[in-house]
Amino acid sequence: QVQLVESGGGLVQAGGSLRLSCAASGRTFSSDYMGWFRQAPGKEREFVAAISWSGGSTYYADSVKGRFTISRDNAKNTVYLQMNSLKPEDTAVYYCASQPRYRSYKGPYDYWGQGTQVTVSS
Repeated sequence: QVQLVESGGGLVQAGGSLRLSCAASGRTFSSDYMGWFRQAPGKEREFVAAISWSGGSTYYADSVKGRFTISRDNAKNTVYLQMNSLKPEDTAVYYCASQPRYRSYKGPYDYWGQGTQVTVSS
């Protein structure tokens, strides 16, 4: 059974940092593009960041560029999202996703996690 499990979310003050993790199981994800998305209440899900299978290419939404860093450890089948200088507008449920056959770094993605809540207080 393919699973993506996010962790590391929580409540943090504006200006603080969090590191999200996404652990993959059920198949090998080392050749997949991996992405992070988020969905705030009342809003559509939006792209946050993506990383190629080797980690050599990374992509970011303009709203997080310079503050967030995506990385991966293929030996651990895990993808990370380091979030610094957090703002209240970063509050959302964050999802990781995988794309075994590359189409676009923005998707579509084939496997999704259940999400982890990130809340940034002002």
